[in-house]
Amino acid sequence: MKFPSALKLSEIAAILKAKPIGDPDFQVTGMNEIHMVEAGDLTFVDHPKYYSKALGSNATTIIINKEVECPPGKTLLISEKPFDDYVSLAMHFRPFEKAVSSVSPSAKIGSGTVIQPGAFVGNHVTIGENCIIHANASIYDHSVIGSHVIIHSGAVIGADAYYYQKRADGYKKLESCGRAVLEDHVEIGANTTIDKGVSGDTIISRGTKFDNHVQVGHDTYIGRNCLIGAFCAIAGVTRIEDDVILWASVLVNKDLVIGKGAVILAGSGTEKSLEGGKTYWGIPAIEARKKWREVASLKMLPDILSKLK
Repeated sequence: MKFPSALKLSEIAAILKAKPIGDPDFQVTGMNEIHMVEAGDLTFVDHPKYYSKALGSNATTIIINKEVECPPGKTLLISEKPFDDYVSLAMHFRPFEKAVSSVSPSAKIGSGTVIQPGAFVGNHVTIGENCIIHANASIYDHSVIGSHVIIHSGAVIGADAYYYQKRADGYKKLESCGRAVLEDHVEIGANTTIDKGVSGDTIISRGTKFDNHVQVGHDTYIGRNCLIGAFCAIAGVTRIEDDVILWASVLVNKDLVIGKGAVILAGSGTEKSLEGGKTYWGIPAIEARKKWREVASLKMLPDILSKLK
């Protein structure tokens, strides 16, 4: 998330009541998670295992729970609870806003777009031209919808990320301040859910089409002209490149890359990245021809065993 305008390190420190290390006038332009940060962004780290990763990332301001040597060109904010302070910043700059109508007065809606009765369009949503938003679809605050987009009934665009930190007394939610972005000519099937980014964007690129009952996790990127079948579940922070086809009930674990033009057949699941231009099947998904040979071999096994008796 980018701030409405750049803030000084001293201003962020005052909001959080944290100890600043570095130039008090250092400019902070936004905030983001470690895997999405860029220069000017603030991020957080609260475990020694990830100190080096955070300090060496593109983030130029780091909330951290230990005084360490500040890398050149960066600043630090010393905090007892970096996770909590990060959440506080998210809620400070993007607080929950109560809806006052089914289509928010702050929403920007392009010409030719039809919003059917019962649909919900939240605060600060942008919708392009010639879209159809069907009855009972919900588009949460700050979502961005391109032109010529169809969103079917029951779909939810921009729900909160499923992201919690375990505590002794339960779970602490990492409040979402990112967005869900649907580019032009996207179609979203009925009862599909696309979560917003935690503090970045979940992006569905131009021309991609979804069947019904699909789940897309936070900060996921889906490329152009992909086909996503019914009941697919795509975990957060995944990258699916252009022209990928996921047939029905495919499961994709988090932090993976599915290469351009890959096809994953129905009922498959993967916990590893897959190269583009190949067809995959099974759990775990492997190249389909190899999997079919494995299945054929297994069918022969009883006969082989019976001959050994």
